[in-house]
Amino acid sequence: MAEIKDYWQNYIDGAWVDGSAGRIDVVDPATGTVLAAHALADAGDVDRAVQAAKRIHLSGALRDMRPIERGRLVQAMGRYLLDHKDDIARLLTLEQGKPLWEAIIEVEGAALYFEYYGNQASTVEGRSIPLGAGYFDWTEHEPLGVSGQIIPWNYPLEMTARSLSAALATGNACVVKTPELTPLTNAWFAHAAEAVGLPRGAVNILCGLGHEAGAALSAHPDVNQIVFTGSVPTGIAIAKTAAGNVVPCVLELGGKSAAIVHADADLEAFEADIRWGIYFNAGQVCSAMSRVIVHESRHAEMLERAEAVARGLSVGPGVERDTFGANMGAMVSNAQRDHAVQMVAAAQDQKAQLVAGGHALNHVGAFMEPTVLSVAPDMEIAQQEVFGPVLSVMPFRSDAEAIEIANGTDFGLVAGVFTADLDRATSAARALRAGQVFVNEWYAGGVETPFGGYGKSGHGREKGREALWNYVQTKNVAVKLKG
Repeated sequence: MAEIKDYWQNYIDGAWVDGSAGRIDVVDPATGTVLAAHALADAGDVDRAVQAAKRIHLSGALRDMRPIERGRLVQAMGRYLLDHKDDIARLLTLEQGKPLWEAIIEVEGAALYFEYYGNQASTVEGRSIPLGAGYFDWTEHEPLGVSGQIIPWNYPLEMTARSLSAALATGNACVVKTPELTPLTNAWFAHAAEAVGLPRGAVNILCGLGHEAGAALSAHPDVNQIVFTGSVPTGIAIAKTAAGNVVPCVLELGGKSAAIVHADADLEAFEADIRWGIYFNAGQVCSAMSRVIVHESRHAEMLERAEAVARGLSVGPGVERDTFGANMGAMVSNAQRDHAVQMVAAAQDQKAQLVAGGHALNHVGAFMEPTVLSVAPDMEIAQQEVFGPVLSVMPFRSDAEAIEIANGTDFGLVAGVFTADLDRATSAARALRAGQVFVNEWYAGGVETPFGGYGKSGHGREKGREALWNYVQTKNVAVKLKG
């Protein structure tokens, strides 16, 4: 097992460099101790990274490569991650707090994106358009150029892989702004790029504060596309800034996703959906199942089962939880934990019933009890994203009321329907205002299935073939033939 070094640098134009804004401490949320220091980039560092990426794009080193060859390089990056899975997973657990077995899943998921989009590289094809005997007309899909990617702290490895793999597969050069809370694991993408032989400047990885490095990246005139995952206010700010340069954005923002559970649903099986849907990664998941809307005839039973799931979870340091099971790690920081606890307390002030949890654990580390609340749909806790291990349960009487409650927030990322009636499930899926709907299994789907939101959950689609179109622009060529 590789030792964790005390100081980590940024990776710009093929070199490891210090940050012009100094350093930032990376804290292990399970212990509250400093894990390492990381170089902190400023706007000048961002500019150097963007210029390196621009140079590679204009050179044609990626753009002009045969797509199947470019795809092989992308796939090889995924294999590199798997070859170093144990070291990466341990580092991820220490900087982010999740159980080690969850971190291993994240490394494997990151590698899968490189495998999938590497395989897709040669399938981005144009078409010929018939204009009659006197013309030959066709379309081509060209890379946008420089892709600026601003990564969230909850899945720093997998979210980077999701955008980086698709961008590289389509021939773009990338500048990745890592999250300041969890920047360390992103270094492995630079190592992978070097190991597989990507040209210098194709992948640039830097850590910086959002208001400085993130703002500089989103406003840079030589960036041709922005990918952002994070909060709604920051997403709005980035979209406004990018609009000044007429740059397209892919925005994956907040969620307050609901599962509608009908009277005929299998509640015993649904306990696994509670486990995965809200307590995986301590609820710090944009598509978490944070609301359960259950038929009134089974509301009491649902609360009992949810309470049993919550109380059955062992909560503690992620490095001590290397086996798949009923356990949960730390949240990413004390501040994030305290925010979730305060939201639960505020919900109780609004007469929500605390069924389980609701408090910070009484020992060192950013730990929170897995929480279950019985709430009303109009309460703040049922409307606003907690981003923590907090499940809100509420009853419904009719199918129409269930849809109304589910659609009754500003968000629309994912939703779920649990029922034995396929017609009911299909009707609900069409009525739900969400970019992805799960039926009888939360998180059904995979890298192959498009993902993105309605409303304030953002726009654009990640994952699946749909994501490829975020990174290309279509050119039409029309030729007048000699008669």
